Amino acid sequence: MHRPAQRQRQRLTRVLVGAAAVPVILFASACSGDSGSDGDKKDSGAESSASASGGADGAADKPATVEKAAFAKLPEPCATLSKKTLGDLVPATKNKAGKTGTSDDVSTRGNCTWDSLDNNGVDGSQFRWLRVSLNRFESDQSLGSGAKRAQGNFTKQVTDAQAAKDAKGVKTTPVPGVGDQATLVSYDVKKEKDTFKQQTLVARVENAVVTVDYNGAGLAGDKSPDEAALAKDTQKAAKEAVAAVAAANKAGGAGGTDKSSGTPKGDKDDNSKDGSGAKPKSDAKPKSE
Repeated sequence: MHRPAQRQRQRLTRVLVGAAAVPVILFASACSGDSGSDGDKKDSGAESSASASGGADGAADKPATVEKAAFAKLPEPCATLSKKTLGDLVPATKNKAGKTGTSDDVSTRGNCTWDSLDNNGVDGSQFRWLRVSLNRFESDQSLGSGAKRAQGNFTKQVTDAQAAKDAKGVKTTPVPGVGDQATLVSYDVKKEKDTFKQQTLVARVENAVVTVDYNGAGLAGDKSPDEAALAKDTQKAAKEAVAAVAAANKAGGAGGTDKSSGTPKGDKDDNSKDGSGAKPKSDAKPKSE
């Protein structure tokens, strides 16, 4: 008589216990799902980290290699200009071979100077002074390509010429058709009672920088030389010097330069860090040696 009631109570207990177990199972299932999601995220993060380090093995990416410098050598500075050009620019020079400047590394830098004094006594004299400076830059993993380093030196030399001591009437003019880039800086310098007209043309071709310094003056009452004529002669000398650099590297196939004219076929690089120790520092005052 009591058994039906007892069975009823047992069935009710089983239902209640089963109902209470459902949230526990769902909660456990949800926790299990969250745990799997975290694992996926960790795995994904590990893969991203491996990819960023250069692969699953964690090897770092190798740094990019700088391009090889186009020019491997420089010509003899005193041999960069033709006899005709020297005859036009320094007609009364006593040393047509020029005076080679000192250099601790002739493969990367050098210069040559000439001076001319056409002395006409009481009728006055014409003085000219000419210097060709050459600088070459190697490609360096830490400093950049040779062309970029040459670009930095080019910019520095132009800036130095513009800031020359006692310079008056400074004018800066881009010069097309001479190397990859060229700039002419012109100004007057007063020395004692005479005015010297200075022309400094800086040109870059690939990883080399060519600088031509040319000045003239009328002494003892002679008239000053024509500035436009001096500028034209300076550009002529710079073109020859640029062509000489290209020709010196012709056997080695010196990159993107038209060797017959020294005019580039295409520019590759700009800007740099290097600039010190390139050419012997240009004198602001003309020399009369």
